[in-house]
Amino acid sequence: MTDTYVQDPGRVRDLAADIRTGTLSPVTLTQRCLDRIEAIDDKVEAWRVVDGDRALEIAAEREAEAKAGHIRGPLHGIPVAIKDIIDVEGLPTRCNSRSRERIAPATADAEIVAALRSAGAIPLGKAHTTEFAYFDPSPARNPHNLEHTPGGSSSGSAAAVAAGMAPIAIGTQTVASVNRPAAYCGIAAFKPSTRSISSFGITPLAPGYDTAGTFGWSVDDAILCFEAIAPAFLRASPDASATRPLSVIVPDDVLIADAGADVKAALTKMADAFSTAGHRVERRKSSVSFVRIAELQRTTHHYETGRALRYLQDVTRGMAGDKILEAVRDGLAIPTSRYLDERAEIEGLARAFFAANADADVFLWPATPEPAPKGLAWTGERKYIAPWTALGGPVVTVPAGKAANGLPIATLLAGAPGTDRDICGFARRLANVVGA
Repeated sequence: MTDTYVQDPGRVRDLAADIRTGTLSPVTLTQRCLDRIEAIDDKVEAWRVVDGDRALEIAAEREAEAKAGHIRGPLHGIPVAIKDIIDVEGLPTRCNSRSRERIAPATADAEIVAALRSAGAIPLGKAHTTEFAYFDPSPARNPHNLEHTPGGSSSGSAAAVAAGMAPIAIGTQTVASVNRPAAYCGIAAFKPSTRSISSFGITPLAPGYDTAGTFGWSVDDAILCFEAIAPAFLRASPDASATRPLSVIVPDDVLIADAGADVKAALTKMADAFSTAGHRVERRKSSVSFVRIAELQRTTHHYETGRALRYLQDVTRGMAGDKILEAVRDGLAIPTSRYLDERAEIEGLARAFFAANADADVFLWPATPEPAPKGLAWTGERKYIAPWTALGGPVVTVPAGKAANGLPIATLLAGAPGTDRDICGFARRLANVVGA
């Protein structure tokens, strides 16, 4: 049976409004999440550690503040799941690795966690991740079907939201690790412009790509979470042209030629819905090779992984996973001269692509070739998302219904680097068209 463990955790905007007016208690909301975790997480396994007592203590503080009229920010009283490569003060950051089983608790919050607290959010605990956010899988399962992967590397973060255990969650993306698990789990996600969010307190995988992102049931939930913690220059602002028709470009590239029938149909249906709503939608042959960009993203990512996690070669045999060790070895074999040349090539391709599509407000693209694969050993295909991560702009996962097998499928809305403010608004408008 599918969808047994899927549950809508509620709209963040509505929950926050109810907390502000006193209609909803942060303690009640936090306890509701903890009860949901208690009821189903032995099946979904989204959580590495739940810090329930501390979460309730903070919830009581937020409740008292709300009663006194002191609202810290847009996420005041909202529980949040944190991926376990991100430091939360008082909790160990184990990165799903035996090499870190005995690591001491973090002595400070990652900057993104500090930003969440400043906005009023309540960390519930640490969500499962693949090992060091690479491919060695976590125990987390897809709430739509426990026999299928939730994707990776932010597997627990996506599963926690999809199963109703938290209204929002934080993950990280180095290749596809925010947008893909959201797609597989039938929820929304926002990956901001690459390297735009502070990575202090986040265990590195490939620092030139590692970027924190947000999960929510709806597109507005994920974006609202991002806006609450983003630097002011990245937040959406009122736009006098907010009602004008948008230019939506659907790039055509051989990379996505293997998309399944359900995925192609969902992409076409979404494009048609945007067109019917009055937006200009155009399918256009890509001016650069997305296949090449994906190749470059892989090698430059592995080069950085080799240097960032070189020390894993020295841990006791069996204390680090085969896949992450292979990535380290592959990366160390790549010479610096090649890495620098390939970074320059990526930058050149990005300039060419966005210059050729200067008329585009947003790009529409399939998130994955197929729904989540069966089994937990493989976290799924990342190649559709990797080029967008390399291009460096914001990327939004938009739920797009279900495939014939009952599993979710999704599309992406992407923009040029630094267009986060605009893409937040554009994505909200387009998501409203399709009820996402």
